[in-house]
Amino acid sequence: DILNGAAAQGLKKELFIADALPADDATGRELALTKAALKYASALAQGYSDPTRVSEIYTVPRPKVNVAAGLARALQEKEGLVAWYASLPPQTEEYSRLSEAFVRYVRLNDVKSNVPSGAPVKPGSSDPRNPAIAKALIANGYLDGEPSPNQRYTPAMATAVKRLQTEYGIKPDGIVGNETIAILNRGPGDRARQIAVNMERLRWLDRNPPETRIDVNTGAATLEYWRNGALRDHRNVVVGQPDWETPQLESPIVNLVAHPYWRVPKSILDDELSKKSPAYLAEQGMEWRDGRLVQLPGPKNSLGDVKFDMQNDHAIYLHDTPAKALFGIAERHRSHGCIRVQDAVGFAMLLASDDGVLIPFQEKMMVPEEEGYVKLKKEVPVRLMYRTAFLDNGAIRIVDDAYGWDDDVAYALGYVRRPPRAKVKNEDGDVGP
Repeated sequence: DILNGAAAQGLKKELFIADALPADDATGRELALTKAALKYASALAQGYSDPTRVSEIYTVPRPKVNVAAGLARALQEKEGLVAWYASLPPQTEEYSRLSEAFVRYVRLNDVKSNVPSGAPVKPGSSDPRNPAIAKALIANGYLDGEPSPNQRYTPAMATAVKRLQTEYGIKPDGIVGNETIAILNRGPGDRARQIAVNMERLRWLDRNPPETRIDVNTGAATLEYWRNGALRDHRNVVVGQPDWETPQLESPIVNLVAHPYWRVPKSILDDELSKKSPAYLAEQGMEWRDGRLVQLPGPKNSLGDVKFDMQNDHAIYLHDTPAKALFGIAERHRSHGCIRVQDAVGFAMLLASDDGVLIPFQEKMMVPEEEGYVKLKKEVPVRLMYRTAFLDNGAIRIVDDAYGWDDDVAYALGYVRRPPRAKVKNEDGDVGP
């Protein structure tokens, strides 16, 4: 009976019991059920898949649960199994809401729509594609009723389109452009699959993360700063572009660095700067020091006015940037792997104030073009996590799988693999980390 609830967790029952239980072998039946019970408990408690196997880099802390001991205890208590299994997945509103959304989309017929692309369709307009748009909205669960042959774009359709656009982070103007059409054509099965993947990612996470921490969602390119268990700050970031993906890791901020030097990594030097002229390098404030290319502090420095020094083996850190305009665009997978923070100086001031080092940091900032370090009294852990379906201001948000990482997790959960997606790199001449 408990395994019949696996679907509400975004999991397939056949992952745990693939064949019919033996009817005339009591011992074999109990063995099969016990194995399934332990495997399902482990999937709920820490994920069915191993993130270190489906990800090239994954160092975010995971739950550690002795499911065998827990099962033994639950079997000794009346109604113990039901309560114990219910306690294993994340006990958060986000997980619960994703579960509800997953069930809702699974119950819809997975009908692939075929709305043709073309000129944007505005509310109130007449367009031969409107009946197909209405049918697709109904199939995807955004509109009730039956599609009408009328070619008029009705107010009810506009409301449904705005709901879809809000969920996908598109400007909710009700205008059906090609981006909205592409989402409609994927069908509810695609949405359910994506939500199942992200429920699995939540199960990977430690149930008791540090109360003071920074969480970066590299799928949505946003940052949340939690202080003593309360959300202190939320802002946009710019993260690694495809082929320069920001890895999934946890690493603490140990220093705030005012007016940092940028020591150009060998990979960026070889790929993008090795053939640049000395005049270009000088114009960018770069010079050679001890055999290494270094960009000096100043208005063109790729790290901007502040760096958040982190301890990890991958040279990943948070920093400022002179390319401020990128924070205002929707697609912010633009860096070489590090995380650029919107109003980074203001964020550094906030961290410094909370840590009690605001005055020394301000003093370092007042000395222009001179690198200055301020050590935090208490390190702030940063979790870099790739999430493409999540709760945002009380509503489910779904974003594009920019890195194509969803498919590896989906395959581990028993879904069919999809053709590799094309990785679109942003060629804008920005060589910053």
